[in-house]
Amino acid sequence: MPTVLHRCDAYLVVDKPAGLLTVPGRGPEKQDCLINRLLPTYPNARIVHRLDQPTSGLVVVPLGYEPLRSIGRQFEQRQVAKTYQAVVTGLMTDDEGEVNLPLICDWPNRPRQMVDHEHGKPALTRFRVLHRDVVQQLTRVELMPVTGRSHQLRVHMLALGHAILGDTLYTPETVTARSSRLHLHACTLAFNDPDSGVNVSFQSAPAF
Repeated sequence: MPTVLHRCDAYLVVDKPAGLLTVPGRGPEKQDCLINRLLPTYPNARIVHRLDQPTSGLVVVPLGYEPLRSIGRQFEQRQVAKTYQAVVTGLMTDDEGEVNLPLICDWPNRPRQMVDHEHGKPALTRFRVLHRDVVQQLTRVELMPVTGRSHQLRVHMLALGHAILGDTLYTPETVTARSSRLHLHACTLAFNDPDSGVNVSFQSAPAF
C-alpha cells in the first residue's frame, strides 16, 4: 500500500513512490499502479490528477463523485497550489525566475514533449534556487508550476540547460548514469477541503 498521509471522508492524501504509475497503462505488466493499490481498501477512490511514473510525492485522491467534482474544479481553475523539489545538473545562475514556454507533444517521439511557440499550449513554471553544490555541479531548486502540462517541469528545466538529474527520457546516458531515479518530488499540495471549504495544506520531504 502507498503511504496514506491523511484520510477523511472526502479524500486521501498519499505519498506516491518513484517508479509507480498513477493509473494503469496498456498491457498486463502496467496494471500495478497507485489507484489499483488503493481500490481494495478504498473502493470509492478516484483519480483527479497524476504524477509521472518516475516522479514521487503527494497525490490527493477523492473518495466519491462529489469530492472528485469539487477538487477537479479547483485544478481546472488553478486554485490548487503545488510545489516540487528537483535536483538539476549544473549551477543555475539566477536565484529565482520563471519559464514561460508553450509545450506540445513531440508526436513522433511520444511521450516526449517539446517547446513549440506556434502550436504549443501555454506553460508557466516559477523556480527558486535552494542550494548550489559546487563540487558536484548540481542545483537543488523549488519548482512551482502554474499550469499543469505533461512533463512540464522536466522540459522547462531542460530548456534552461539544467536537466533534472536521473531523467532517462530527456537526457543522455552520460547524465542519467549519475542517479538511479528521477530527482523530482511533489513536496506540498494545498487546496480547499470539499466539505468545510477551509484551505488545507500537506507536505512531504524528498528522499534525495
